Amino acid sequence: MDRNAKVAVTLGDPAGVGPEVIVKALAALPSDERRDFVIVGNVEALERADRVSGTGLKFEPADAPGDDRIAVDEVPLGAALPEIGKVSPVAGDASVRYITRAVDLAMSGRADVIVTAPINKEAMNLAGHHHDGHTGLLAHLTGSKSSFMLLASERLNTIHVSTHISLKGAIERAKTERVLATIEAGHNHFLRLGKKARIAVAGLNPHCGENGLFGTEDMEFLAPAVEQAQAKGIDVVGPISADTVFARAYNGAFDLVIAQYHDQGHIPIKLVAFETAVNVSLGLPIDRVSVDHGTAFDIAGTGKANHVNMLSAIAYARLMARSPRREM
Repeated sequence: MDRNAKVAVTLGDPAGVGPEVIVKALAALPSDERRDFVIVGNVEALERADRVSGTGLKFEPADAPGDDRIAVDEVPLGAALPEIGKVSPVAGDASVRYITRAVDLAMSGRADVIVTAPINKEAMNLAGHHHDGHTGLLAHLTGSKSSFMLLASERLNTIHVSTHISLKGAIERAKTERVLATIEAGHNHFLRLGKKARIAVAGLNPHCGENGLFGTEDMEFLAPAVEQAQAKGIDVVGPISADTVFARAYNGAFDLVIAQYHDQGHIPIKLVAFETAVNVSLGLPIDRVSVDHGTAFDIAGTGKANHVNMLSAIAYARLMARSPRREM
């Protein structure tokens, strides 16, 4: 990674484990590499996390960090620091303002990539921010029509046609245009990282509908999307029955699977790479990587939170920072 590149790390929900996994991850890095990071959040929340984690880090404002201190872009809470481990509208509002500030840094070129710690959707909505999570909020803040969720791990990668909507809504969304756009987003991302991906499209219905016996969506919408992508030179096949395609990809047949809805893609990834898979937002004018876990209120404040996933997110963010965005 270019030493001049800057990674903006959002604190997530300050009542959750986000601050703890951040300080633990940064403490695990060589001290000179910490200069590449700016934490978007609150010094008070980070110091609380440092006390329970025993990392011994020091924090200073981003405009004047010392050589041995972590830069923090302070976002005022406007209230007392929320109680740890509790759903709070104050924490929900803070988490949105951290993200908003990080997007501003990225859109203005002051950050090359954003890494996000987990937020709590209930807290966010209690604060009046009615989005489905990071994915929808980031699309809104960047003025993007839509975005795509890629879950990336060492042996299995999956990008989703839809994410945080009902199963009924997901079925309605699995139309040719959206499936094709998802294929293209995944294809372009892998090209950016230097590889032409072998892509498989997972079927929507059991056994891809068995020629209409269990539904016609695979024939009507998914197959045409695959054919149109192939005509554009993309290495893609399908639809392939979802009960086999992920195992085939894990064993090396494919680099990327197009999942038709949230659980179809999340379950296999979390089964094989629960601690290391990361969430990458595609289709935005900025780069964003996130941990693939929640706020874990049940262990927040205990110092038990595992930071391995945050280290994976940081590593993937660095990979993206040194891989120029491509004009498609």
